[in-house]
Amino acid sequence: MYKNIDIMGYSVFTDNLSSIKLNDKKQIINTINPHSFVVAKDDEVFYKALNNSDTLLPDGSGIILASKILKNKKIKKIAGANLHQHLLELLNNINGKVFYMGASQDTLNIIKQKIFKEYPNIRIDSYSPPFKDTFSENENSEIIERINRFTPDVLFIGMTAPKQEKWLYKNRDKLNFKIASSIGAVFDFYANKIVRPSNFWINMHLEWLPRFFKEPRRLWRRNFISTPLFLLEILKYSVKMK
Repeated sequence: MYKNIDIMGYSVFTDNLSSIKLNDKKQIINTINPHSFVVAKDDEVFYKALNNSDTLLPDGSGIILASKILKNKKIKKIAGANLHQHLLELLNNINGKVFYMGASQDTLNIIKQKIFKEYPNIRIDSYSPPFKDTFSENENSEIIERINRFTPDVLFIGMTAPKQEKWLYKNRDKLNFKIASSIGAVFDFYANKIVRPSNFWINMHLEWLPRFFKEPRRLWRRNFISTPLFLLEILKYSVKMK
C-alpha cells in the first residue's frame, strides 16, 4: 500500500517511486501542481480525473509547501520526468512494452530512437492523434484501437493538461494497460524538443523560472495567476484548521 497524505482534498503520494510496480491491477498515475489544483476547482471532470487517480504525484513546489504548512510533513517533489524514467527502467528489466500517445510524429520518432538506444529491451509503439480540443467518435475509436492492439504494459499520454487527464479518465475502462500516466511536457523533454532546467533550478524549487522565460506566453497564467490563487487556498485551509 502506497503512503499518501491528504492535501486540501487530494490523496497525494509521499512514498518512493521504487514502491510503484507493474502488476495485474490497472493503475492510473497522474501529477498535481498548484496550476492543476486551481484549474480543477472550476473543471469538474478534471477534478474527478485527478481525485480518482490510483496515485497522485506531488509535481510542484507549491504542493510540497502545502504539505509542510498544513500537515507539518516534508515530502519530496516527484516530477513526471522522474516517473517516466522509473517506469522505463522497470520495463527494460522485464522486456516490457510501452506506448506513447500524443505529441507530433517527429517527437515520437525521436523518442523511439532514444528508447532503442537507452532501453534496448523495451518494445515500443506510438500514435500522434489529431491536434484538436475534442476528438470525434471515429478519431477516439482509432486511438483506443491502436493502443489496445499493442496491449502496452505502460501507456504514456502527452496532450497537455487537463485534456490528457480527462481523456484517460473517460476512456480508462476501454483501454488495455497496466499503468497509464499523463505526463505532458515529458514527451518534449525526453525528445530534447524542450530542455528541462538543470538540477540547480530544480533543487532550488525554481524550475518554473527558466521555463517561464522560454515560454512566457504559455506559462504566465500558471505562474502569476494560479500560483497566487493556490497560496490563497493554503491560507484558507490553514485558517480552517485552527
